[in-house]
Amino acid sequence: MIDKKLIARINELALKKKNEGLSKKELKEQEELRARYISLFRKGLEQRLDNTKIIDALGNEIYLKNRGSKENN
Repeated sequence: MIDKKLIARINELALKKKNEGLSKKELKEQEELRARYISLFRKGLEQRLDNTKIIDALGNEIYLKNRGSKENN
């Protein structure tokens, strides 16, 4: 789950970068925070898609996580 503190810090650093610039330490922190945010976002999206099902024309339920398997093709 993406923490509000993480987003707040990312936004704080973005604003500071825009207004006055960042030190090397802050640039590294910003990069690490963004990478963490993207990782958490992708993980959450994958979980949501894994639990999403499609009902085909024949009424069969196909979960997206199984979409690539031979059973559903």
